[in-house]
Amino acid sequence: MASTSTLKQQLVPFLVIGVGCAVIDFGITHSLIEFMGVQRDLAKAVGWVFGTLAAYVLNSKFSFDAKINAKKAGAVFVLYAVTFAVQMVLWRITDSPLTNLGLVNPWKNLVSFVIAQGVATVTNFELQRHLIFREAKKTMAA
Repeated sequence: MASTSTLKQQLVPFLVIGVGCAVIDFGITHSLIEFMGVQRDLAKAVGWVFGTLAAYVLNSKFSFDAKINAKKAGAVFVLYAVTFAVQMVLWRITDSPLTNLGLVNPWKNLVSFVIAQGVATVTNFELQRHLIFREAKKTMAA
């Protein structure tokens, strides 16, 4: 039962932080596109950087109760780089089908964002929980 308790202790703050950081990410992305005319992919990349940095710092502390160190930061950087690539691919490939369905901005970008962010969030949680912050999980269960 400790495993279920630990999962809940990690998942709840991870989701709350994730939603907040997704708002930061999409808010920046949307603002850059709509108000500054920044190209769609570049705007997404900039929004992602700010949302991801906030998520890493907050999740390290509140979701996984782990200290930030160079080894973990490097592992998270690799994980985030991979999920960033996945996000960008999903962001791009959903653009045309959503346009063909008649969606226009901001709705088209919001749906693309939710799809890309959803896949990245599940991937990030599972990999961080089982690979990067597994020592913190053991500590929390004790």
